Amino acid sequence: MMEELFRQRLAQLRIQKGVSARDMSLSLGQSESYINKIENGKSLPSMQVFFYICDYFGISPQEFFDADNHNPTAAGALADDIKSLTDSQIASIADIVKGLKR
Repeated sequence: MMEELFRQRLAQLRIQKGVSARDMSLSLGQSESYINKIENGKSLPSMQVFFYICDYFGISPQEFFDADNHNPTAAGALADDIKSLTDSQIASIADIVKGLKR
């Protein structure tokens, strides 16, 4: 069960990034079919390579497994930007988000 969720999340994030499985594999220093094998259930990454995958996407392992966060890279960048805003600016953004969620 968890393996299937892992494969689906990997494919989702890879497609969202707009990169092929081959290009991602090579970027990670692996064989050109490495990511394809993971996504097709023929292999799983080591813990070390999993951390490389998270670095590749610019996300934490927690964000990788947060399936409700459909775009963790953008959400993380937004969270970083929000840190530099004033309290009133943050409140304004919070109101906008609440309005969008309705």
